[in-house]
Amino acid sequence: MFDRIRQLVLRFMRVPPAPEPPLGAPDSVRVFRAGQNYYKLRLVRWGLGQVAATFGLICTLVFFWWFKGEVEAVRQASLTPVPAAAVTPAAPVAPPPAAQPAPADNSPASKAAATTRKKRLMRVNMFKEVAKRITPWEFIAFEIFELGGVLLFLAQLPVSFAAVRLEFELHWYIVTDRSLRIRTGLVRLQESTMSFANLQQVEVEQGPLQRLLGLADLRVQSAGGGGTQKPGQEHDSLHTGIFHSVNNATEIRDLILERLRQFRQAGLGDPDDHNHAAPTTDPEAAASPGDALAAAHELLAEARALRAALG
Repeated sequence: MFDRIRQLVLRFMRVPPAPEPPLGAPDSVRVFRAGQNYYKLRLVRWGLGQVAATFGLICTLVFFWWFKGEVEAVRQASLTPVPAAAVTPAAPVAPPPAAQPAPADNSPASKAAATTRKKRLMRVNMFKEVAKRITPWEFIAFEIFELGGVLLFLAQLPVSFAAVRLEFELHWYIVTDRSLRIRTGLVRLQESTMSFANLQQVEVEQGPLQRLLGLADLRVQSAGGGGTQKPGQEHDSLHTGIFHSVNNATEIRDLILERLRQFRQAGLGDPDDHNHAAPTTDPEAAASPGDALAAAHELLAEARALRAALG
């Protein structure tokens, strides 16, 4: 099932399933991929994001249903008729004799109770205002919106999981005896090729989390790349390539350094700067200095023999 999804996504995004090897001998091609722990780390981050989204969605649903219940309770209370006995005017009662006002209670408990009553009254008044303005159809629209949010969240689960898996699978690092090629990305495809003729620096970087997972980054830098790479940036420089989160960074580094040494010992230049010289077929040009000297001695001996015969 996932293979089918991968083919459809790659075809839709117009991404080749695998990059072409860079310039070099076919038998020297080595392909490296990101480590499995990098994929597990991405899955953990994806899972934490989904848990956070689920928690936020549940909180939103709970608040909506609580708010709707409060508004309905206030609306029902306002529509309940008041009993007639409650509105019948009572017989006039003589006002009580004037008395001294009771002293104000300034205790902390009394102040807290007053604050609570004030907040409750403000909340009831707020819900009364909402009950006057909102209609049942608006509540229905909110319910449809919440249902759509739940369905959208469920639908994105397999899509986002497939994106994490594809992003991991599209890390390609290819090394030959003359150059290397790095390709990453799905939505934003990045592919860079670096020739050993311009390669200057190879270093391994490893953070604390990568060290715990057995991963590392291999950074290669070509001529002209000094000072162009800012801290924390990746693939922002045309002169820098990164083998991101590989589990054999030391092996790749040693391989590149060994092939770089062989490349320089062979005296090969940049293949993009000039064409390969065709092998010569001229026997005189192909003759070594020793062969030329032997031919000269043979010619001299024949000349002496001819002069002796004529003399």
